[in-house]
Amino acid sequence: MTPTGSRGLRGANGVSAAADNPFYESPVPALPPDTTPAAIRDALIDEERAEFERTYQEAMLEAARTLDLTRVLNVLRNYHRIAWLTQRQGPEAHRRMLDKAAEIMRTGKNPDAVPAQDVMALIAKRRGQ
Repeated sequence: MTPTGSRGLRGANGVSAAADNPFYESPVPALPPDTTPAAIRDALIDEERAEFERTYQEAMLEAARTLDLTRVLNVLRNYHRIAWLTQRQGPEAHRRMLDKAAEIMRTGKNPDAVPAQDVMALIAKRRGQ
């Protein structure tokens, strides 16, 4: 049986029922496996999982009200990037990055930063100047 429920019958003109049906194939693409909401949630660290679930649910409520999936797709796109980076660098490295970002936001200073003049001097030294 085909997705439309027909059994592949041909009409009087010899064209299959699928060819007559503009909805035989969905114009909406299927999400790749690693970009489904569940896959994204599962790839996030605990600290970000609850925020994703809340943001995603809010976007779904808005989509139900407005019939616009833009915010839902943006949430999935943004959190997929975070999930991908988390999996690529590993959960512990991702946590260290978040901790460092929080410290910089809290103090206004990066404890590991190198002054610009030191970087310029190193570049000049390496260039033999």
